[in-house]
Amino acid sequence: MTTAVASTEVPEDLAASRPAREPRRRPPRATKPVGGAGASVLLWAYAALALVPLLLMVTNSFRTNGDLISDPLGLPSPPTTASYVEAWTTGNFATYFGNSLVVTVGAVAISTAVATMAAYALARGRSRIFRWLESLFLSGLMLPIHLAILPIFYLFDGLGLIDSRLGLTLMYASSGIPFSIFVLTTFFRQLPVELEEAAALDGASSWQTFWRIMVPMVRPAVATVAVFRFVPIWNDFLFPLVLLRREDKYTLPVGLTNFFGENATNYSAVFAGLVITTIPLIVLFLVATKQIVAGLTAGMAK
Repeated sequence: MTTAVASTEVPEDLAASRPAREPRRRPPRATKPVGGAGASVLLWAYAALALVPLLLMVTNSFRTNGDLISDPLGLPSPPTTASYVEAWTTGNFATYFGNSLVVTVGAVAISTAVATMAAYALARGRSRIFRWLESLFLSGLMLPIHLAILPIFYLFDGLGLIDSRLGLTLMYASSGIPFSIFVLTTFFRQLPVELEEAAALDGASSWQTFWRIMVPMVRPAVATVAVFRFVPIWNDFLFPLVLLRREDKYTLPVGLTNFFGENATNYSAVFAGLVITTIPLIVLFLVATKQIVAGLTAGMAK
């Protein structure tokens, strides 16, 4: 007695004619914010709370001094710009603003330009001397610049740079170079060397390769360094107070303190001065936010 065994083998021609089944792909899961809805609510609440002093400052700057005394938390009805006119003209804020702009922009431009060239050389240098120079530059991060105010004062006095906006600009520029080199060197090292080799094959000089290829590649980092240097220089009070003598050379922080001492009871004009001092920082962050985020997050994703 024989038993028939059913064959489970499929002929080769039928197997070849059947389409291959693709593995099933799971639909991508929607990314959830870290911490969930509770963290988002807390962050929005903190942002709203942080904006309250700024909104009060702007609102009160459009009110008269009498309205501020009678109703400190009221709204401007009607709004007036008399306090801005008084601060800009009588309070010499036009002079203070110009001095701060010249000193800050000049210091940031010099510091960023020097640090960019130095960082590129340190990132591409293979000799041991470049490592020593990098360590020397980075050692400047360990000493807060305000601790050296006395040696700086004597140095500037000997050079004749006391009460000089040029001296203040050079001091700020030199103090920002270690931080700028520390940030930019890391970004230059992430760029492939093949870019420079391709540029050299096309006949580009080292200077052309640096300015036309390498610097545009690290533009987010350059913008980040510039913003992070602009803010502390713009807000600095100690060095202008020590190194400047005449009122027509004061920067905004020193001028604002001087104006507040003369108008201690004129609250509306003081609020207007605070708004004038704060506006450039707000505009800077609004314009450079995209570059700052790109610079801070570069290299985090592969």
